[in-house]
Amino acid sequence: MEKFGPVRVGLLGIGTIGRGTFEVLRRNREEITRRGGRSIVITRVADVDVERARAIVGDHAEVCGDGAEIVSDPDIDIVVELIGGYTVAKDLVLAAIANGKHVVTANKAMLAVHGNRIFAEASKQGVMVAFEAAVAGGIPIIKATREGLAANRIERVAGIINGTTNFILTEMRDKGLGFEEALAQAQALGYAEADPTFDVEGVDAAHKITLLASLAFGVPIQFDKCHVEGIRGLRNIDVRYAEELGYRIKLLGIAIHREAQPDGPAGIELRVHPTLVPARRLLANVEGAMNAVWVRGDAVGDTIYYGKGAGAEPTASAVIADLVDVARMLTVDPDNRVPHLAFQPEALVDVPILPIDQARSACYLRIPVADQPGVLARITGHLADAGISIDAALQKAAEDECQTDVILLTHVSDERRILSAIEAIEAMPTVLGPVVRIRREELG
Repeated sequence: MEKFGPVRVGLLGIGTIGRGTFEVLRRNREEITRRGGRSIVITRVADVDVERARAIVGDHAEVCGDGAEIVSDPDIDIVVELIGGYTVAKDLVLAAIANGKHVVTANKAMLAVHGNRIFAEASKQGVMVAFEAAVAGGIPIIKATREGLAANRIERVAGIINGTTNFILTEMRDKGLGFEEALAQAQALGYAEADPTFDVEGVDAAHKITLLASLAFGVPIQFDKCHVEGIRGLRNIDVRYAEELGYRIKLLGIAIHREAQPDGPAGIELRVHPTLVPARRLLANVEGAMNAVWVRGDAVGDTIYYGKGAGAEPTASAVIADLVDVARMLTVDPDNRVPHLAFQPEALVDVPILPIDQARSACYLRIPVADQPGVLARITGHLADAGISIDAALQKAAEDECQTDVILLTHVSDERRILSAIEAIEAMPTVLGPVVRIRREELG
């Protein structure tokens, strides 16, 4: 018999994730009650498609078409926001907080843009905003970073945190497809939306790595300072050359806490871009639509978290884990709960997000050149002039008999040096097109 009454939940949006949450919560009701100490029941659902919502929930919950009814309902303890987007969801979440309700959300876009305000309001009202499902679907990376790694000074985070782009890159490598063909395949299988812009341009991954950076380093959320590059311009030939060199290309979200160096200031690198990862690393072997996040702490060393980053029930798993956390909190001292962003609100620090021209990384360069003697020597001369050393080199015949592709891997250098060297190389008369540059990370 329950010591406390049921926790009453209002659900905003019963699309794919909302339906998964509703069904898993009912299917595993007994186990969830055992874990949370009290039952968790969705009593009201709001969705613009009222008839479809009623068909899903039957007589197990009341359905309405206006989320404002739920966030103002005095009988609701927790509001679960699964609408998505930046605006309506934000307004409803802030209204729920103002009404003293705890919030669980999967909305990484809303939190990346409005999270500082949302968490500040939640702290004032003494309520929780839980968001495990906002990053990497069913992988409990928020809890791992916020709680499991609390003893560590976290140094680096890198993640494959968008399943759509990882599926596309896997298809390009395994089947030799071009980007557009692989994207069409992803859309046909339901991995990509009809408008895939947020995924393929890196915006979705940027939302997520921004949240992880805040949790890892104890800084305010700063999405507007994240450098973002997508995979739309990636060519299959570079995927093949990377493979020959012992690397695979992944779209990574990367956050690095960098100490002050003689050649650069302290700060945080926050970036999303295609990245060469050594094929022997675990991240390089994350295939299809799966996600993985690698975290390095000073005490624990390297850790990696792998699983499904999207889908109805994997994401519902994270949503319900947050509901259980709130249910547990409701039965204990609320003043001693885990902080939203891992650090106590007054302990957040204003470490700057470094502009991309102060980032440091190794690089892959593909340079289309005329097949003439001395070209490679002149290219390496420009790199040497910029203070950049070479790690490996390939020279490959192109389809045009008069052209050769020179492929170079550089050692770590700062962004300004590599851009200066590329500018000088592209000015050479024997260089026949733009230099393709892809950053490279060893990750361990």
